[in-house]
Amino acid sequence: QVHLIESGGGLVQAGGSLRLSCAASGRTFTNYALAWFRQVPGAEREFVAAINWNGAIIQYADSVKGRFTISRDNANNMIYLQMNSLRPEDTAVYYCAADAWVTAQQFGESAKYTHWGQGTQVTVSS
Repeated sequence: QVHLIESGGGLVQAGGSLRLSCAASGRTFTNYALAWFRQVPGAEREFVAAINWNGAIIQYADSVKGRFTISRDNANNMIYLQMNSLRPEDTAVYYCAADAWVTAQQFGESAKYTHWGQGTQVTVSS
């Protein structure tokens, strides 16, 4: 069983930056695809970014391309999301997700991920 715990959320002004972290424990996740999703009340969980096991394949939602960067540190079981040039519409609860079997074609499908963190709130003020 993989346990994921996010941190780094908070309140920031538009144009600012935040770095989200997600610590994984329970088993080695070296061969897992990892992703970040976000959700606002009343809406579906939205894909943000994903990275394959060795970092060779990375995908971003169009809404965050050029502003957000996903990365992973397999040696320390960590996942990161660097968020720059934040906008009020980035306000959401951000979740990290992991799965050993999701393919690059499925990166954006939240139902394909088995393991989820509890989420961290990001609020961007205008």
